[in-house]
Amino acid sequence: MASDQNYIPRHAKGNIKKKNNHSHNNIHKSTSSNNNKNKKVKIKPRKKKKNKFKNFLSWIFIILCSITMIYSLIEIGTWAYDNFKIKKINDDIKDKTKIKKKKGKGDLVNPPDDKESDYWYYVGLPFYEVDFNELLKKNKDTVAFIHMENTNINYPVVQTNNNEYYLKHAFNKSSNSAGWVFMDYRNNVNNLSDNTVIYGHGRLDKTVFGSLKDSLNKSWQKNKDNYAIWLSTPKENMVWQIFSIYTIQSESYYITTSFNSQEAKQKWLDTMKGRNTAINTTNVNINDKILTLSTCQNNEGGRIVVHAKLIKRQKR
Repeated sequence: MASDQNYIPRHAKGNIKKKNNHSHNNIHKSTSSNNNKNKKVKIKPRKKKKNKFKNFLSWIFIILCSITMIYSLIEIGTWAYDNFKIKKINDDIKDKTKIKKKKGKGDLVNPPDDKESDYWYYVGLPFYEVDFNELLKKNKDTVAFIHMENTNINYPVVQTNNNEYYLKHAFNKSSNSAGWVFMDYRNNVNNLSDNTVIYGHGRLDKTVFGSLKDSLNKSWQKNKDNYAIWLSTPKENMVWQIFSIYTIQSESYYITTSFNSQEAKQKWLDTMKGRNTAINTTNVNINDKILTLSTCQNNEGGRIVVHAKLIKRQKR
């Protein structure tokens, strides 16, 4: 018979084994649990921080894109609406303003001795005569009416005591980013300066002076009739002949309105003619009165410039 110390009742064997297994399982689970806890402490919080930061950046990006898109849509909408208003105002002007071609030699201005000069062709063109009654009723700042062949330039010209107001106001003086066609405040249409300057925004839809860029095209330049500009005022009608077309970065030299000496004016004329990129040209001298059309070419300060000289005028 086995000793009492080595005796294990049969009913107790299973319990002991189970107890041991249970204890072992608990140890294993406890170890696993501790390991898992350690893993969670080391890894999961980092992932949450990274995810939160990424989500924050994503929302910032979405918000910025949305703001940019909304701003762009507003700008495009405003730009288009302003152009629409300008076109509507000008269509109304053309409907109610009497404009007619008027034949007549008028007074020739500084004619050349060369009988072969194309000057003689342009002085044969008729005048444009405009009835200013309705225009002056609508806007007392009206000083002239300008017309240029094969462009959309067919506008009343206004003038005030600065060169800022009509950059942002239409003919009816309503606020408008397209502005209007206006004469430099330093000029006097009834007593012409050496250089009379007229400005207008270069709108993409070719309103105001937007179509002046057509003068840069060789196809436009090949048409001889395009080299004339008509300017009508309440006191006289005028025809001007283009002698220079070019582009340049913004500067103040080309919009000089008067000169202190004949030498200074001749130097200016030589410079303006030297910039010409047009096909046909004509001679100019210090006795000529000059008309300058200026518009923006791009947002980087580029300008499109057209210079013409007065060749004939007719009192009204």
